[in-house]
Amino acid sequence: MSDNLRSKAVTQGTQRAPNRAMLRAVGFEDQDFNKPIVGLANGFSTITPCNIGINDLAYRAEAAFKQAGAMPQMFGTITISDGISMGTEGMKYSLVSRDVIADSIETVCNGQSMDGVLAIGGCDKNMPGAMIAIARLNIPAIFVYGGTIKPGHYNGQDLTIVSAFEAVGQHSAGKIDEEHLTEIERRACPGAGSCGGMFTANTMSSAFEAMGMSLPYSSTMAAEDAEKGDSAEKSAFVLAEAIRKQILPSQILTRKAFENAISVVMAVGGSTNAVLHLLAIANSIGVDLSLDDFATIRDRVPVLCDLKPSGRFVITQFHQVGGIPQVMKMLLDHDLLHGDALTITGKTISEILEDIPSEPASDQEIIRPWNNPMYPQGHLAILKGNLAAEGAVAKISGVKTPKITGPARVFDSEEDCLDAILAGQIQAGDVVVIRYEGPKGGPGMREMLAPTSAIIGAGLGDSVGLITDGRFSGGTYGMVVGHVAPEAAAGGNIAFVQQGDTITIDSYARSLHLHVSDEELAQRQANWQAPAPRYPCGVLAKYAKLVSSSSLGAVTDLNLT
Repeated sequence: MSDNLRSKAVTQGTQRAPNRAMLRAVGFEDQDFNKPIVGLANGFSTITPCNIGINDLAYRAEAAFKQAGAMPQMFGTITISDGISMGTEGMKYSLVSRDVIADSIETVCNGQSMDGVLAIGGCDKNMPGAMIAIARLNIPAIFVYGGTIKPGHYNGQDLTIVSAFEAVGQHSAGKIDEEHLTEIERRACPGAGSCGGMFTANTMSSAFEAMGMSLPYSSTMAAEDAEKGDSAEKSAFVLAEAIRKQILPSQILTRKAFENAISVVMAVGGSTNAVLHLLAIANSIGVDLSLDDFATIRDRVPVLCDLKPSGRFVITQFHQVGGIPQVMKMLLDHDLLHGDALTITGKTISEILEDIPSEPASDQEIIRPWNNPMYPQGHLAILKGNLAAEGAVAKISGVKTPKITGPARVFDSEEDCLDAILAGQIQAGDVVVIRYEGPKGGPGMREMLAPTSAIIGAGLGDSVGLITDGRFSGGTYGMVVGHVAPEAAAGGNIAFVQQGDTITIDSYARSLHLHVSDEELAQRQANWQAPAPRYPCGVLAKYAKLVSSSSLGAVTDLNLT
């Protein structure tokens, strides 16, 4: 066993006997005290289908660790279901939970001097929360994804949770009746697993596989399939070996790994939330990463996959035709991936992909051949302008109107906006502005899936723009721009937009512009007063005081010194 294993604290020093006594009570025997102690961060919860199957994976990993000569110590961490809290005050806690998860894993692993950690998660914030902790800890680590949900089915269509949100908009617009809406709601989520398109959970699991922190193919496995348990078991064996070899996150989570992750996110049409989360993880590991890096990589990486929400297929289908390794091999062959980047297996990316074919199978339509991509450039555009001096993020895949100029319809909360949409008050050509929903202002930077889905359901997805200092769900698509920074609560220009002002969203020019003179904006700013904090105490109050701009990842530990 390596001399620098931290669990040697339980066998040395004046506290040797008390340490051993406590550990004997949880199952340690004489021969176990010289084995590495591995934290098993278990995100099991019955709160959400994303996490309901994770306990079985944790027990498979626990047994594997013991076979591999390590001593696992399992502990729990939290989850918030974005899909359940969406559109409610509870959604303000979603992004906050990312930091709670990170803090909890860091606290246990450092508090108990763990030699390594295997984290298992399912819902959206489980992945980045765990990886932020892994980056801070810098002990050998691996992430195990709980797996994707299988699609529901109704009237010959594959359903995801987004189908239910869009059905609400369709019902409000009179396009479907109550019975149709109810049937979609009953069938959209048929079992365990995270939301089934290339939404945030599957985007982040894919990014982690691309970064080398999860095993090949693991990011797209179905939660209910046997291979998911097998992969969890194998992950434990791989981590036990990494502990012996002292393969550390700082050796894996390099600048090259982040560039690989961004390239894969672009190629698969992933969630806008990947921008926020990768910036946050980079901050924790000390890698210099900015919004401009996403713009640079977007220019050279095509969208290769026809996946929901803007495409046709779900993740279980993507997995069957090669999944992330197939996409990575195509990128590698065209010099858009760093093949020398290290993975937790001890192999490089090039070695991992050695036996993967250079082109996808010709008898499928999910992964497009290199010479016939979905789009020639990535789908996540970084927009700047007088409405977003620090930047904003637009997801432009599937958008039929990449430039829109129209009158502002201004709302100071998500609820007010949704009420207006459902009441038929938003018209083609409008540019909807939802503000005071940023990291500080919300606080918590809520996702706007309810209003965006209602816009799509009402048939306005190609003719209405929407901008916000909040976030979007990975299930969102259409002409929508989020993460506007500086946010309204911090005095960003989005706070000074007035009803009827003309706004241009231009994805070609990567511009977000308010057609108001600098002099007028200065006058509006002089007359503006920052709103009082919405929460005087508790976790949301603490978060609002600590959180950074979304352009920096909305982290709570930036420059605390």
